[in-house]
Amino acid sequence: MMGETGAQDLHFSQFFEAPLLRNPSLAGLFEGDIRVQGVYRNQWNSISFPYQTGSLNADYKFPVGKGDDFMTLGIQTLFDKAGTVALNTTYVMPAVNFHKAVSATRNSFLSLGFMGGIVSRRLDRSKVTTNNQYDGFGYNGSLPDGETFVNNYSYFDASVGMSFNSTLGSEEQHTYFIGLAYHHFTKPVNSFYRNINHLPKWVVSGGLKMFIDPFSYVTFHADYSRQDPFEEVIFGGMYSRKLGDEDVPTVTVHGGLYYRLGDAVIPVVKLDYHPFSLAFSYDVNASKLATASQGRGGVEISLSYIAFVNKENSTKNLKCPKF
Repeated sequence: MMGETGAQDLHFSQFFEAPLLRNPSLAGLFEGDIRVQGVYRNQWNSISFPYQTGSLNADYKFPVGKGDDFMTLGIQTLFDKAGTVALNTTYVMPAVNFHKAVSATRNSFLSLGFMGGIVSRRLDRSKVTTNNQYDGFGYNGSLPDGETFVNNYSYFDASVGMSFNSTLGSEEQHTYFIGLAYHHFTKPVNSFYRNINHLPKWVVSGGLKMFIDPFSYVTFHADYSRQDPFEEVIFGGMYSRKLGDEDVPTVTVHGGLYYRLGDAVIPVVKLDYHPFSLAFSYDVNASKLATASQGRGGVEISLSYIAFVNKENSTKNLKCPKF
């Protein structure tokens, strides 16, 4: 009999540093030709074996045809290690995104993206304990566990998304995007021992970047996710200040706050030293688990690289999707 899992997807507090996990059509929404981003999360050290999650994504965009249309090729990889049985999950997901210019007067694009690849899961069978391994004197690891589940398995997974990216203001100095994604639309079997299907997930995303003056701006991000019957809302923003030249600042300093509804308050600090960015965040647990966790949730650190390439088909002097 087919069923559905009750598990939720992996997530990051710095979700804005892992855009392909939000929506594959967000690939290429940056000012540059190439982008590489990595995020590492360490969670629940205070109450259990730590949960460790790492994301690495890269995307490269280039013009197609004679108009203002673009394409982006990317890849999303993800690694997660959880719990006492060392449950390991690895994702390798190539992505492609087509950006269609939809305005002759503004920098506006409608994007359609696909992402799909292989997910592998495994656990350490030697760390699994079952009722069959308890004799009259207590736990006996030499006894068989009596279970028939496999130690590892793999499956194909895929996502699709659309987004609209445009500008605001008389000089197009402000930018925004909205997007909708549908993850796990293949409903793959995701279980060590039964034919249980992965829950599909809808994600609505949005972002707004507004300049206060030539040297300072604010950026807001928000995501709403639904993976029946689970929901997650995360939102917040950062204030940014350029130091040095207006167009090519020596350093840009960012600071802000995000909130995962009913779960955690997340302060974030970020430093740009072109072409690199380094960000640090910390989850202050605000859920019912706060007593056990002593308010300590997860720490995250991210590093990104964004640059133009020196070649004829660079997007540097052309209209292109960005945020």
